[in-house]
Amino acid sequence: MTAEPDGPEDRLRRFATIWSRAVFPVTSTSLTRVELEERLLPLARRLSEGLRARAFEAGEGEAVGAGLVDAHCTAPDALSRSLDCVDAYLVLYCGEGRSQEDLRARSARLQHAMAAGFARALRERTLAEQESIAQAALRAQGVVAQALHASEARFRAVFEGAAIGIGIADLDGNVLQVNGALLRMFGGSEHNVRGRNVREWTHPDDAPQVWRLYEELVRGEREHYHVEKAYYRPDGTVLWTNLTVSLLRDADGAPQYQLALVEDTTERRLLNLRLRYEATHDALTGLPNRTLFFERLEKALNAGEGRRFGLCYLDLDGFKTINDSLGHAAGDRLLVEVADRLQSCATAAGEMVARLGGDEFVALTTGPDTRREVDDLATRILNALSSPVSVEGRQLTVRGSIGVVEGPVGERSAAEVLRSADITMYRAKSAGGNRFELADPEADARAITRHGLTTALPTALDRGEFFIEYQPLVHLGDGSVRGAEALVRWLHPQHGVLGPDRFIPLAEHTGLIVPLGRWVMEQSVRQAHQWRERFGDRGGAPLRINVNLSPCQLTHPGLVQDTVDILERAGVAPDALCLEVTESALIGADDDLLKPLRRLAEMGVDIALDDFGTGYSNLANLRRLPVSVLKLDRSFTQGMQQFPADPVDLKIVEGIVSLAHSLDLAVTVEGVETGAQAEQLRILGCDTAQGWYYARPGPPERLHELALVDAAG
Repeated sequence: MTAEPDGPEDRLRRFATIWSRAVFPVTSTSLTRVELEERLLPLARRLSEGLRARAFEAGEGEAVGAGLVDAHCTAPDALSRSLDCVDAYLVLYCGEGRSQEDLRARSARLQHAMAAGFARALRERTLAEQESIAQAALRAQGVVAQALHASEARFRAVFEGAAIGIGIADLDGNVLQVNGALLRMFGGSEHNVRGRNVREWTHPDDAPQVWRLYEELVRGEREHYHVEKAYYRPDGTVLWTNLTVSLLRDADGAPQYQLALVEDTTERRLLNLRLRYEATHDALTGLPNRTLFFERLEKALNAGEGRRFGLCYLDLDGFKTINDSLGHAAGDRLLVEVADRLQSCATAAGEMVARLGGDEFVALTTGPDTRREVDDLATRILNALSSPVSVEGRQLTVRGSIGVVEGPVGERSAAEVLRSADITMYRAKSAGGNRFELADPEADARAITRHGLTTALPTALDRGEFFIEYQPLVHLGDGSVRGAEALVRWLHPQHGVLGPDRFIPLAEHTGLIVPLGRWVMEQSVRQAHQWRERFGDRGGAPLRINVNLSPCQLTHPGLVQDTVDILERAGVAPDALCLEVTESALIGADDDLLKPLRRLAEMGVDIALDDFGTGYSNLANLRRLPVSVLKLDRSFTQGMQQFPADPVDLKIVEGIVSLAHSLDLAVTVEGVETGAQAEQLRILGCDTAQGWYYARPGPPERLHELALVDAAG
């Protein structure tokens, strides 16, 4: 069965063909171009497999680099052309099953591994040549007189034909002999090398130990040494080498000459610098990336005592909207423009700008006093972003939120500093954006605690860490207990008992509010069943349980069925349950949103409009809402705690009660804390109330006690 024209094997073969055409002109080999292609095909297959492998294996790329050396593709241009070919065509012909960004990153790492493998294999080959040369030199010294000519001929063949540079000097450093490879490294002219003294070849980048090792060798204290060394060529360019110098002794063992073996690593070094740049800089904007920024930040935080640092963490406001509406290409052009503007803001010594990813940037400043400098830097960034950016003929307004962290070095790690800046940036964003905020340790601690609670929420329900307290609902006419509101609590292992204000918003944000709300309803309805079994009807009305319903639960498609199932399993009538929905959740609600509430109301479940009066609602909408109870917010009754009551509050509550009763709605008041309040609300015609005046939220046994007192009375 033949492969399809566009199958993976055909694409792999095309890639190998392109590769062979690129390296064949610079390869010294007896192979034809087609034969070289067959040698490269298995290497191309390893690259393809390494590109698509689940886990990156550097050994695959290193094996390919070594394979190039085995194929006699040892010229520097052969490696450079191979890497260019891999960079341009590997993802195009062999990339599939991953995002382009992941494939490009994997390709870059394979190139780096190829270069390392190539260098290692070439070095091993060089060392083998070095060993051969050294052995030939030793044999030339120790051979008997009648074989001296043949031995010298063999040495000369190795000396002149070696691919690496070879030089021989006396112990004073005067160069006596050099081969052609060494001459070519220094420009091809003999007078540039022969006759010079080794000590003249100093370079500013010489490692401190280079000349110490040299002196030890010529004194006979060591046999050889190996270093990386740079030389100036006659034209002023720099030659980088791997230099191995060995000591040659005479027949009596006395030092006589020094033998230098020189490998040109200039191209390899430039390649490594290029790969290092690509690994530490953002491909889109050219700014330092997260890797390089963390290196600089850690270096700054480990600077000497008395130094300080300032960090600005920038996130663009509304960038996702631009990406979604204009496309990612427009978003990329916007990011490039923003990067240019940020770069112009951080030009002083000790300042740098980096892109962490997406639309997140950081600016760092260091020095003895960065308190004022970091504020100035944040201000410059906001000013730089203030003018619109032209993208595809549109003038886009750019805004940003900045979190600023400043302080002495040595007190926090890089991760801690960045986390604080991130938290502070989101605080600036939540305050409206287009501003910067200074880090606040207390706000950081709250955010970290909030994050910890968020991550602990999913398992807290499984571990049984939630429990319910009940606050009684009392009839204002006769003082009888008519039911209770279920209030969920979290018994956290570290933080103790947490009220709903600490975790309900987090549960809504994560979606856990749906299973948590279902659990609260199950437990509460089961408790209502026990109360009804024990106490029956109170004042002609059965005890009822009130359960809060979040906006997220309200839109959940399983709300009605879950409620029906819970009531049936508990064996109670629907009128045992009242679901409380906040007024703000129903502002502007359409018929689709109200449909599940209407179905529940038709079944007999009471619907209460909670926090009434705080949501700027249109009172006329009350007629279309399927509610049977209005629950007045405590802000309306605070003025009734003292006598005489605030007349304005009295008029407002009186009007609301009158309106509610005219619509056949019962009125419940929360937050009743004094007898004066309770009496005034009774006079105004409110139906039921709850608050600390009657009882604080507590275990279900508390309601038992109140109900028994009520029955005894």
